[in-house]
Amino acid sequence: MMNNMNNNGMLKQLMQMQKQLKKTQKELEREEVTGASNNGEVEIVLTGTQKLQRVSIDANKIAGLNASDLEKLVSAALVDSLEKSKKLMAEKLGPLGGGMSGLKI
Repeated sequence: MMNNMNNNGMLKQLMQMQKQLKKTQKELEREEVTGASNNGEVEIVLTGTQKLQRVSIDANKIAGLNASDLEKLVSAALVDSLEKSKKLMAEKLGPLGGGMSGLKI
């Protein structure tokens, strides 16, 4: 009987975690982060689930750059936006990101 109570408690915890995870996923889909190259020549906006929303390039700031330099700026902005998105995801998921370790059993 005690084992059955433990199983019911664990099942409730799992269902609660699943509900919270779905809620957090929706929040991350709505939130955005902006990554930029060093001087803001290129900006990339991602959602908290790392879906691309926008890419902005300031034509005035890139005048005279060659393709290789522009590629480096885009790459820097992308890395920045991905890091910010991952950080946001980690903050939002918190203990849910730990999977089964978040269970109190």
